[in-house]
Amino acid sequence: MAAALTTKPIVVPWDFSEMSHKALKKAAELAESTEQIHIVHVTSYPDAMEPSVIWGTYDEEKIANAIQKSFLESVNHGDYPGSKFHTLFGSPANEITRFAEEHEAGLVVISSHGRTGVPRLFMGSVAERVVRHAHCPVLVLRD
Repeated sequence: MAAALTTKPIVVPWDFSEMSHKALKKAAELAESTEQIHIVHVTSYPDAMEPSVIWGTYDEEKIANAIQKSFLESVNHGDYPGSKFHTLFGSPANEITRFAEEHEAGLVVISSHGRTGVPRLFMGSVAERVVRHAHCPVLVLRD
């Protein structure tokens, strides 16, 4: 096994795609310990006219719990002991780069195209923005 690339936290954006599974696996290969890995799912806020907002039933904690449950069902968490899953709300690229900086990450491992599969010239818009704005190195995995 090769030496760890970094002993600092590693941030892995998560969108439930096959590529995010590959990014998580790559992060585990690069980490000294899977305890360094922070898996981050970013969901956007609902539109102001969304019924849950209008009726005051929008609940971030319930949404975060449902997303974490889905994550735990989609990944064998035993493969990544000690890793941490986070649900954030807002703009994906902004939240990923903010989280990485706040946690003094040494690396972000992101897939070039997310769940939408809408390719841009070389990589998806979220990955492109993360590369441009992250304070640390970003490893972009191609599909």
